[in-house]
Amino acid sequence: MPDQPPFHDLEAYLDLPRVSGLALSPDGSRLVATVSVLSADRKRYVSSLWHVDPAGERPARRLTRSEKGESSPAFLPDGSLLFLSERPDPDAAEDVEDAGTGVWLLPADGGEPRHVLGRPGGVDGIAVAKDSGRVVVGAPVLAGARDADDADLRAERKRRGVSAVLHTTPHVRFWDHDLGPDEPHLLAVAETPWGGDRALRDLTPGAGTALVDRSSDLAAAGDVVVAAWTVHEPGGETRGQVRVIDVTTGEHRVLLDSPAHDFDSPVLSPDGRWVVAERAARPTYDEPPDPTLVLVSVEGGEPRDLLPDLDRFPHPAVWAPDSTAVFTTYDDLGRGRIARVEVESGTVTVLTADDGVYSSLCVSPDGRHVYALRATVAEPPAPVRLDAAEKHQGPRALAGPTPLPVLPGTLTEVTTTADDGVALRGWLALPADASATRPAPLLLWVHGGPETSWNQWQWRWNPWLMVARGYAVLLPDPALSTGYGIDFHRRGWGAWGDRPYTDLMDVTDATLTRPDVDETRTAAMGGSFGGYMANWIATRTDRFRAIVTHASLWALDQFGPTTDIPSYWRAQFGDPTKDPARYLAHSPHHGAASISTPMLVIHGDQDYRVPIGESLRLWSDLARHDVPAQFLYFPDENHWVLKPGNIVAWYETVLAFLAHHVLGEDWARPARI
Repeated sequence: MPDQPPFHDLEAYLDLPRVSGLALSPDGSRLVATVSVLSADRKRYVSSLWHVDPAGERPARRLTRSEKGESSPAFLPDGSLLFLSERPDPDAAEDVEDAGTGVWLLPADGGEPRHVLGRPGGVDGIAVAKDSGRVVVGAPVLAGARDADDADLRAERKRRGVSAVLHTTPHVRFWDHDLGPDEPHLLAVAETPWGGDRALRDLTPGAGTALVDRSSDLAAAGDVVVAAWTVHEPGGETRGQVRVIDVTTGEHRVLLDSPAHDFDSPVLSPDGRWVVAERAARPTYDEPPDPTLVLVSVEGGEPRDLLPDLDRFPHPAVWAPDSTAVFTTYDDLGRGRIARVEVESGTVTVLTADDGVYSSLCVSPDGRHVYALRATVAEPPAPVRLDAAEKHQGPRALAGPTPLPVLPGTLTEVTTTADDGVALRGWLALPADASATRPAPLLLWVHGGPETSWNQWQWRWNPWLMVARGYAVLLPDPALSTGYGIDFHRRGWGAWGDRPYTDLMDVTDATLTRPDVDETRTAAMGGSFGGYMANWIATRTDRFRAIVTHASLWALDQFGPTTDIPSYWRAQFGDPTKDPARYLAHSPHHGAASISTPMLVIHGDQDYRVPIGESLRLWSDLARHDVPAQFLYFPDENHWVLKPGNIVAWYETVLAFLAHHVLGEDWARPARI
């Protein structure tokens, strides 16, 4: 790692390795992380698997290497490692057309990985039964096809040039891709260990879109799967239930279902007796969702709330090996926490109290340790080890695959109080040389979501790239952010232009009292919900010299029916044809005539969460009112900008726009755009 922070050079920033995901071997001796690096042609990121020493004594070492990359590691009981890869099978008699991603096996004692499972359309997930080693995979299957004729139907569609998709539910798109003609299914591998007949048996025939964005878990014995399942209701509404699927017979049994709740992320206890799942009251016009974790017998019965006194949004649970406790994570006041919950007593022990946010939890077989990836706003994800029972401890850093990058500045916290008495806060990233004699221009950066928090490292929205160019970057958590309780969330529910806006302005005002921040040179930016707020700010104040709005909501009555999640939107804002009050009060496009601040509009054409029609209409309205503006358009990107070359183009354009309007520099068009 060079002494010069890589954030001064966008190409050097792209070269930083990115760690994601952990898997622990059955005996606890091997921890595997996934690491992504830039490909040789610098056009994409390629992932590989690395061994991390759980004891923290030996350096990490690379396990896999291929041009196509590897992901989704899952251990078999004998210690061998399954993973997904698009690398070609060297032993195949001939190339399998459209084979896609296959399953590979790396022997426990090392050696070369070998291809063990492939199918037309590929495989997109692996679940392994910890005791029996039974395997269930997630894979796309053409609608109406039995697995036996899926390959033939795919070949026939291609031969005839058929691209049509027949939808039977309102769910037709998701984030960045069209749904269909195939649909996600769960398929049981008929025989393991690998070898001989490896036929796949469909456990979810006719699933439709029920498994889109839903998770599942395989029992340790491999006899049942618990799966979150989307149920479609009249009026285009949906709800989530949990089903138990017998792996031998394929029989389905509904375990958790309620007209008033959504269930998701079910996890089976190691002893096979219990299921923990997320439960959230379905959002309404007056009330946001209030998630918790519930416990239910795998045989059925009334679920019990495991966290009745936790006023936070918990993330999916991980079981202790002896089935007596579960571990969960949650956002908390701009940070993250790991909590241990005793199943019988309900006792909650908060294991962490630092600035870290934790993910990818793995519990050691003896139940003594928890391994996780830890990140902060100032540190990218890195593996750590914690005691599984100690309260408010400091994590032990493990020798990870990559060193932490050198930052171009420092991180501090800003606090203030809203006029309704609610405490507000945010992180402030400052250039190293910011001072009273050299105050830094301020960039207010609003997070997306909105149900998230500026509490951890962001590869896509990285404030340190701005800090390296001399900006102080303010990262506040306004109303609707997670980690502050349900009442804080209610303050902004269905009223995005009210408390979220005033919270942002209050934290900005508090920040501008600092002598090391220049109150005369300010800008605002954000993406998704943050883009909405950027647009709303533009219609409400001219205090900023420039505004950048990415993948933003502009005309709410247009957005609601065209997003890929219209039911969630209707719950919060209602039907614009029957109850237009919130649309009239909170849609930025009604204030188009009041905008005078120069704006940079950015959008990807493959964005289905916030369709590009929002930015096209915004761009047209800005032109109609002669607002100084530019439109950065990505025909092949989605809600995020993910291709390395486009990432550079995004930052170069944003930085050039800010330099011109905030710093007073001459406009310099990025050379590659």
